[in-house]
Amino acid sequence: MKTSIEIINFHSDYSTIFGDLNIEWLEKYFYVEPYDKKVLTKPKEHIIDLGGFIFFAKHKHQIVGTVALIKQKEGFELSKMAVAPEFRGLKIGQQLMNHCIGFAKDKNWAELMLYSHTKLVPAINLYKKNGFVEVELEKESHYERSDIKMVLKL
Repeated sequence: MKTSIEIINFHSDYSTIFGDLNIEWLEKYFYVEPYDKKVLTKPKEHIIDLGGFIFFAKHKHQIVGTVALIKQKEGFELSKMAVAPEFRGLKIGQQLMNHCIGFAKDKNWAELMLYSHTKLVPAINLYKKNGFVEVELEKESHYERSDIKMVLKL
């Protein structure tokens, strides 16, 4: 069954949902790091106002997923992808990924990068399926939990 999803741009009304969706999975698998806390509590200030983007997956009138493209020194980082637990397995992550890749291509970006952890097997599989390849992880990543860095050449 394909769930009808609309991908929408950031709206400050959804800032709390952005944080809540991400905190849910972070606390389940890891913990909320100081960098996460900063970005998740004030996404407009720490992502949008710095040249980044946030998208939401909307099902009917409910926000069920989110993803961010965070502007970093070396390019844009695909980050903070989260889907509400009751909507997982419905290909919403893939729809968010498709949107981000299409968006990046429309902007003529050379690549997207991401940081993750190898124990997040479904996420790593999604990234690989979409053409992301593992590259060397710098020693000073802004996430303590990351043990893998991946890049998608566009």
